[in-house]
This record gives sequence, structure tokens and C-alpha cells, in this order.
Amino acid sequence: MVWQAIIIFIAQLLFVPVLTLRTIMMVKGMKKRTAAMGILEGAIYVGALGLVFSDLSNYYNMAAYALGFGVGLYIGALIEEKLAIGYVTIEANIPERNEPLITRLREVGFSVSTSPVEGMNSTRYRLDCTARRDREKEFIYVVEQHEPKAFIASYEPRSFKGGYITKAMKKRREKFLKKKRREQNESQSA
Repeated sequence: MVWQAIIIFIAQLLFVPVLTLRTIMMVKGMKKRTAAMGILEGAIYVGALGLVFSDLSNYYNMAAYALGFGVGLYIGALIEEKLAIGYVTIEANIPERNEPLITRLREVGFSVSTSPVEGMNSTRYRLDCTARRDREKEFIYVVEQHEPKAFIASYEPRSFKGGYITKAMKKRREKFLKKKRREQNESQSA
């Protein structure tokens, strides 16, 4: 009796994270991966639910199903946060143009576009960047180091075309650092 509850609990610990990842992949348009995760999800679901329905008088099985679902949601959220699938667009609104900040963001590989914008009381500057989601915290950290009062907002774009995404970001960073070293060498030799 108790062994069934343990199996149901473990099945839910597997099922719900798979459900979470399948949903994320579906939203991101990853059709083949979504289908594969759906097959795995379905197999786990049918097995666990079959055990629960095989004996509806066994409250341990029902409790294990519910408890496993809750713990599985937590684990799924942790996995999703670690994987950080996809991209994020980040906007930083700063009081004035900050060249050291812009330079630092580009040094660490972010593609940054800048533009003056009209704030409520003054002209401000907006920094725009699209990056992999796993780099969002890094971007925010760099901005906060240079502009503690910056207003930062981020959102996930559904689709985009062109720009400096993925491999081009790395190439841009390397090119920027080479140019900077060259300028430093020239200024030191002059």
C-alpha cells in the first residue's frame, strides 16, 4: 500500500517538471522538443493516475499525488530558472548618457542601443538590449554598479529578426575589446 504512494509521489516529481518544461518549450515555439516532452509527460501521467484510480479508498495514494504535484511545481520552477530558456529584452532608463556604463556593457558582450528620451521633468537616456535570459541578472548588475538610480524593465520578446543575437554578440565583444586595446596602445605610445 505505502509503496504505491511512494511510486505516485516520485512519478509526480518527474511529471510536473516535465509539464513545466513542455509548456515553456511550446510557448517558445520549440515544436519537436515540445512533442517529445509531451510523450514523456503523457506516459508518466497515465501511470501515476492509473495507480491512484486503481484504489480510490487509499488516501495515501491521493495525498502522495497532491503532495508530489506541489513539490514537482517547485522543482519545475527551479529547473526553469536554471535553464533560462530564450531571450529577454531589457530597457534601462538612466538620468544622463553614461559612457563608462555603455562601454562596460559592450565589453562584457551585450549589444546596447542608446537613445535620448523625454522623461517627465527632463531628457533621459534609454539603453536597450536583447540578450539570452541567463544573462539578464548580469546586465542588471552592471547597470546598478554604474547607475544605482536606473529604472530597469525587462520582458520576453515573442520573436525578433536580425541584430546581434547569439554568435554575433561574442564576435562583437571580441572586436570591441581588440579596438579598445589598440586605442590604449596608440595613446600610450603617443
